[in-house]
Amino acid sequence: MTFDDQTQGAPLSPLLSNLYMRRFILGWKSLGYEQRLRARIVNYADDFVICCWGTADEAMTVMRSMMSKLRLTVNETKTRLCRLPGDTFHFLGYTFGRMDSPRTGGAYLGVRPSAKKIQAICAAISEQTSRQWGFLAPREMVDRLNRMLRGWANYFREGAVNAAYRIVDAHACFRLRQWLGRRERVQGSSRSRYSEPYLHRTYGLVKLAGRRRGNS
Repeated sequence: MTFDDQTQGAPLSPLLSNLYMRRFILGWKSLGYEQRLRARIVNYADDFVICCWGTADEAMTVMRSMMSKLRLTVNETKTRLCRLPGDTFHFLGYTFGRMDSPRTGGAYLGVRPSAKKIQAICAAISEQTSRQWGFLAPREMVDRLNRMLRGWANYFREGAVNAAYRIVDAHACFRLRQWLGRRERVQGSSRSRYSEPYLHRTYGLVKLAGRRRGNS
């Protein structure tokens, strides 16, 4: 079960928002809801998830009541009840839910980078390799791409990341190949000249697939 809460009406400063969030979490624990409902809150700033076992409807009711007493309004567009493993939910850039093991074929509950975050890094790569950056030297372009790729992968390193890494790797190679082809005025397809192994080996483009990752 997940709830993403943002205050509505008069906007609160980050300091006040965090203060109200702390009051809500402390109240949840001190009033015994965490133990009685077997419902634990995980939050970052004013976004949070309530993880519980078989008490989702009651936890939702209690959460709304407590928010009302704190004079906070729940963001209904981001608040929903999610039952695993049939459903999935998104939190802090990750998708949580049922995953299929590529080795055993079995199902398990895990996390992976969300499709939205994969699309965002691919869009950032496309912008960085657009025509307006044609004046850069190849080394500078690759350095910029590598900083982007490493930063993204340093955050998205938990759970089932290999599929996401392959997508991002392929897009980075495709865009760098296009950029080099335009810059060097290569006629026709530049794929044979700038193959993926060549881009990684000769230009030093980071390869995400195969990196060490965290546990789900």
